[in-house]
Amino acid sequence: MSAEKTAGTSGDRLARAAIYSVLIVFAVYYLLPLYVMLVNSVKPLDEIRQGNMLALPDVFTFEPWAKAWSSAQVGVQPTGLKPYFFNSILMVVPAVAISTILGALNGYVLTKWRFRGDDLVFGLILLSCFIPFQIALIPAARILGLLGIAGTTQGLVLIHVVYGLGFTTLFFRNYYAAFPTELIRAAQIDGAGFFQIFRRILLPSSAPIIVVTVIWQFTNIWNDFLFGVSFGDFDSQPMTVALNNLVSSSGGVKEYNVHFAGAILAALPTLIVYIVSGRYFVRGLMAGAVKG
Repeated sequence: MSAEKTAGTSGDRLARAAIYSVLIVFAVYYLLPLYVMLVNSVKPLDEIRQGNMLALPDVFTFEPWAKAWSSAQVGVQPTGLKPYFFNSILMVVPAVAISTILGALNGYVLTKWRFRGDDLVFGLILLSCFIPFQIALIPAARILGLLGIAGTTQGLVLIHVVYGLGFTTLFFRNYYAAFPTELIRAAQIDGAGFFQIFRRILLPSSAPIIVVTVIWQFTNIWNDFLFGVSFGDFDSQPMTVALNNLVSSSGGVKEYNVHFAGAILAALPTLIVYIVSGRYFVRGLMAGAVKG
């Protein structure tokens, strides 16, 4: 019996070691581009030209980061990425907040205030999740023009709110479907109204799915390029468009260290969000965001 236990334990250890080895290989594979960008963003350009981009820097410098942020040639003016970073902040924060609130209200109505045809309405909202971006470009441009907000940050906010509403509604609808309806009925008997129930009963218990929705929307909106380049103007273009312009507008000398630093600056907010709240994202999904 002891020999069998020993053999079983050895087999479990080998299997665990094999699994960890595979996971480490994949982790290295996916993290290698980030390592290359980080290492080469703190090297002088002459050192990069010598080859061996995987080597650690002989001369450590933050000058490429400073140039990418404040003085690199982005389009016509050497403004760096700084103004476009704030353009992205002004676009992302209201778009995420509005789409999250509207998604929560939609999920609340579709689960706790049922009406005839609510499944059809939910199906149509859900259909928007599968509509390719490219199909919406011309109608969206027409609507933004009619509203007089084409080429503005407000126009980009509207586009991202509308396009993200299908996902936020899906998340909250599936989360609220598992919420006890008896509590809603009891609150109605006590005289609570629509918004009182939503504000005092549902929202305080919605922290897990709110985290999921905020991370999802923040990542999608911050990393978006198509809507930004299609509907943004010089004064409203987001970070991703500026990064593309930074790489494309270089003259005869390709400043790879500046490009790497700019790429990390563009990706840094989403990396921070996932590092800080990634575990809450998984918890929120497990709590019901993709059930139902």
